[in-house]
Amino acid sequence: MSEEGSWDGRSAEAVLYEARKALYVMVGFIALIWAAQVVNSALDYRLSNHFGIVPRSVGHLGDIFSAPFLHYSWQHIESNSGPLFVFGFLAAYRGVRKFLMVTLVIVCSSGLMVWFAQGNSNTVGASGLVYGYFSYVVVKGLFDRHLVDVLIGCVMALSYAYLLTAALPGVPHVSWLGHLGGAIGGVLAGWLLRERGAAAAGSGFGLGLGLGAREDREVTGPGRLGDTAILPPTPSEGGRKKSKGGSLPGSPRSDLLKELDDLGL
Repeated sequence: MSEEGSWDGRSAEAVLYEARKALYVMVGFIALIWAAQVVNSALDYRLSNHFGIVPRSVGHLGDIFSAPFLHYSWQHIESNSGPLFVFGFLAAYRGVRKFLMVTLVIVCSSGLMVWFAQGNSNTVGASGLVYGYFSYVVVKGLFDRHLVDVLIGCVMALSYAYLLTAALPGVPHVSWLGHLGGAIGGVLAGWLLRERGAAAAGSGFGLGLGLGAREDREVTGPGRLGDTAILPPTPSEGGRKKSKGGSLPGSPRSDLLKELDDLGL
């Protein structure tokens, strides 16, 4: 926490509000791809055939935006749903608006990688987003200098390191280029959308490096978070103020002048 009752410069209420929105967004997204899977399966996966990414086909270039919502089997969507929900929530809990921009960068990066470089195949699936959110969660704490996010990224990297094996060439029936493109998009989004200025430099990352280094004199003013306000001098700094007649408060002369003033003299 950077201030009493705050978390990386935000109140606990604001953090919980964004976390709730992130939860709703990811529940809605998972529900959407499962609804699309029900319809797709009923149509014998014709949606995947018509709206998947066909490499170097100009007519299918726009399908880079529809392919993440489609899958080719129930096993395919089941394997993607769990990691998608976890990484998507961790990518969104600091702000849904930024999360939507992160998603756009990842979709474009993963889809264009497949469209330009993949062989003759039709590619669908949300795994590009999974790898993109994964890499974004791992690196955003470093870019934003948030200690909490750094720790979360380390835990996720260690827990899901096995995902990296599917981003290597040679894995059968897997679009490793889509995975690689998604991972690159996540790192790129983390860099492009990183927090800048004093708000990032003085945020939660400083908790582990200089806790207590800032004194009470550093307050949040009308400018940037962490702007230092110039407080009036204390008695030890600027001397005690003189009262009427040039006397110091508490001196005999000042007491006499006060009594005369009360009497109207």
